[in-house]
Amino acid sequence: MEAQKHECIGIVALASVLIILSTAAIASSQDGRLAEARREGKVVWYTAAALMTAERVARLFEQAYPDIKVEVHRSGSERILQRLMQEATAGIKNADVFNSSDAGHYVLLKKKGMLAKHTPVGAERFPDGFRDPDGTVFGWRAFLIVMSYNSKLLPVGEAPKTWKDLLDPKWKGKLVTAHPSYSGSIASYMLALLNIYGWDYFKQLAQNKPHLTQSVHDPAQLVAAGERIVGANGADYFLYSERKKGNPIGIVYPQDGAPLIVSPSAITSFSLRPSAARLFTDFIFTKEVQQFLADSEALYVPHAEVTYASDRPKLSELKILTVDPEELERRTEEIKKRFVEFFGA
Repeated sequence: MEAQKHECIGIVALASVLIILSTAAIASSQDGRLAEARREGKVVWYTAAALMTAERVARLFEQAYPDIKVEVHRSGSERILQRLMQEATAGIKNADVFNSSDAGHYVLLKKKGMLAKHTPVGAERFPDGFRDPDGTVFGWRAFLIVMSYNSKLLPVGEAPKTWKDLLDPKWKGKLVTAHPSYSGSIASYMLALLNIYGWDYFKQLAQNKPHLTQSVHDPAQLVAAGERIVGANGADYFLYSERKKGNPIGIVYPQDGAPLIVSPSAITSFSLRPSAARLFTDFIFTKEVQQFLADSEALYVPHAEVTYASDRPKLSELKILTVDPEELERRTEEIKKRFVEFFGA
């Protein structure tokens, strides 16, 4: 309770700093974009970020720019893409900014001409995996797909250390996995492991009858509650945050590699509020917001000046697995289909 109180105080303090900085920027910048963004009055954000993360970032923006509201539509990456495409087919122009955890989505949206070019300030210093050479898509946040376990029910020495350890029959009925038809990051994780172990890995994993959930955040809840002892996958930042709250969660960075999920952001080409969309995009890439994501949400970010908690591993210290967005876009439907074939739902 005390920790949550301090966290809230920290968020309020950070918000105040952001307001001061943004007010200073407004005072020194008399370009027409701010006035036009105020006239537009809001920005509609489709995001796969955890709901609490999305709401906090939206609140910070609204405190910095009181005349512009943020309308948050949060769901799993596959669901928000589905909604975007259905609306496009119906001629509905609702989303201004699109943030998914499936890099393949942006390949598809580019092909369909559904994204507008806009380069956030400072993007030239982003790492290669976060920069789009054509100035359309930029990685906003990143996290790792890892394994987890209930630290009250399983000694650390008995926890799995590699992805292949999960294939041991002793884990039958004790695992939980998220679903690629809901979570784009799970589709990315599956492709990363497919490129190492092939489909036989998931065929064998299915034989251990893992409990199926939707979101990449869900395994943490079941592991913490002891409903399943081991999370076959999960977002490291969410697991870390839950552990900091006192939940009995152990985190395993697999020795055979942790898939890095870069969650990009882009502005839609049909945005009805393009000035507000550009203002919001620049805001979420500022050092202050990026540092907030690292401090409060335990995410990795592209801003070069952001620092991380001492108990968070550096990406350079880990074996990292990455996937090609083009291959991901091409194989996502195959991944979803085979998952259902193996796991039954």
